[in-house]
Amino acid sequence: MTGSAADFDLSGRVAIVTGSSQGIGLAIAQRLREAGAAVMRNARSVADSGHEGSDTAATDTAFHAADVATEAGARALVAATLARFGRLDIVINNAGLQTRGAWSDINADAWDAVMAANARSVHLVVGAAVHALRASGSGGAIVNIASVRAERPGSGMSHYSASKAAVVALTRGLAAELGPLGIRVNAISPGLVDRPGLEEAWPEGVARFRQDAPLGRIGRPVDVANACVFLASPAADWITGVNLVVDGGVSLVR
Repeated sequence: MTGSAADFDLSGRVAIVTGSSQGIGLAIAQRLREAGAAVMRNARSVADSGHEGSDTAATDTAFHAADVATEAGARALVAATLARFGRLDIVINNAGLQTRGAWSDINADAWDAVMAANARSVHLVVGAAVHALRASGSGGAIVNIASVRAERPGSGMSHYSASKAAVVALTRGLAAELGPLGIRVNAISPGLVDRPGLEEAWPEGVARFRQDAPLGRIGRPVDVANACVFLASPAADWITGVNLVVDGGVSLVR
């Protein structure tokens, strides 16, 4: 049997995308909508919602402010999604925090903040969502956004790398535990992805990445979003526990 466009059709499904006010998260929300899903977007506050957050007239998108690094915030986000759309099929854990600093300068508070935003949030959102995912009847798909830094730590990013390594390990553990419930769990590890002001702030790094990348460019938010649509779709129904690297091939040569 060959695949078809229907394998990527998410019509009738409902997704949560955490940390979707801008950048990669916003691109993921937009691509899921284009694939047919209704989407609950999320950020920590209404002020962070982005321009689409005020679009209350749309029937296929909504926004809920919540700090998903807290149990109350994660549960409230899932409850708001079920109240608005009546079901939950897809969870994209994109919320996170990236800071830089020498290991010797990272105090306990800085360590805890990064771990909470990047790893604890995944644990809490999955815990809040698992019953709704199981009840959806679609099988349920979870995609956790990690980073190439999970396996290739860089100077000044030890704490961030550790948090993303935790996301990859948690993804694999959850895939084993939730598979018997019909819920698939995968991760995506992006490389360097463009954002406003990146090239101006770090011209040498962007130039080095472009030079090293076999595909000759840095990433775009939509590159990660497209991978999310695939892993959330029926086309990936026999894929779980995978960490999909989306980096233009840089990890092959670095």
